[in-house]
Amino acid sequence: MPRKPKSKLTKSPKPRTDNSGTPFNPGSQVEISSNDVGFRGSWFMGTVIRRPMARNPTKYLVEYSRLFETEAGKKPLKEVVDLDLLRPLAPREKERQFKLGEEVDAFYNDGWWEGVITEVDDGKFAVYFRNSKEQIKFAAEDLRLHREWIKGEWKPPLEDDTETEEPDKFNTEGLFCKGTLVEVSSDEDGFQGAWFAATIVEPTGKDKYLVEYQSLRTEDDKEFLKEEIDIKHIRPSPPETLMVDRFNKLDEVDALYNDGWWVGVISKVCSNSKYVVYFKTTKEELTFEHSDLRLHQDWINGKWVTASQV
Repeated sequence: MPRKPKSKLTKSPKPRTDNSGTPFNPGSQVEISSNDVGFRGSWFMGTVIRRPMARNPTKYLVEYSRLFETEAGKKPLKEVVDLDLLRPLAPREKERQFKLGEEVDAFYNDGWWEGVITEVDDGKFAVYFRNSKEQIKFAAEDLRLHREWIKGEWKPPLEDDTETEEPDKFNTEGLFCKGTLVEVSSDEDGFQGAWFAATIVEPTGKDKYLVEYQSLRTEDDKEFLKEEIDIKHIRPSPPETLMVDRFNKLDEVDALYNDGWWVGVISKVCSNSKYVVYFKTTKEELTFEHSDLRLHQDWINGKWVTASQV
């Protein structure tokens, strides 16, 4: 095990979660609802782009998968939404025999809309939507059983032997080869909220890699720590973003501290190229040199997203 730094920053709480205990970190695939007239009863797929800020602890920035800013459909719509309007991607059985009277979600107009099956005819299902008082026919592949996300569980639950569809994932094949420089995070107490530089040693199985840290050492301090890491905790080494001038107040940054990069927000710009950085997870403020900071970036669906882009 690595030697843990002594700072408060090593005692970070778990990532912010919804009221069910499910974390929504940058990159999390979610479904988004709306209270706007005409959209009630629908869920749209998207990705969390930015975690909540201190001044808005329940607001997330999301990017929709199928909704766009203009009809040309070139730029995905981004929107700040409340935590209560987010949930994980709903499970969907690969094969299901739908029945008359079942409550279902129908994929229509780029989202999932709640309705009830009112007719079954030659492989087609008529679905009635209570909110709009419309009835539309769908094929089975455009339907899923309606479920509610309640206290961290789907109601009704999936049967134990049910085969479900996997959500689309970014293909990482060939991305992490032997010798690749990466950054590694951890769910272990004391290391949450930080990224540590490492090198890929070798793949060890499906979605798992042996890495060697560049700064964390073994207990006897004789060599750099090696550890098997799941791919969900690995990302490429971020591209360098040079700040030729100064950081600004409220810029989201990573601070180099205790051998890792910790995400925080600049709360004060001082003289002599120094900055006070506030760390939300520990409610702690520390002063850093300009050279020990970098603009915060998130690795989302195979691309780097910076605060300036969102």
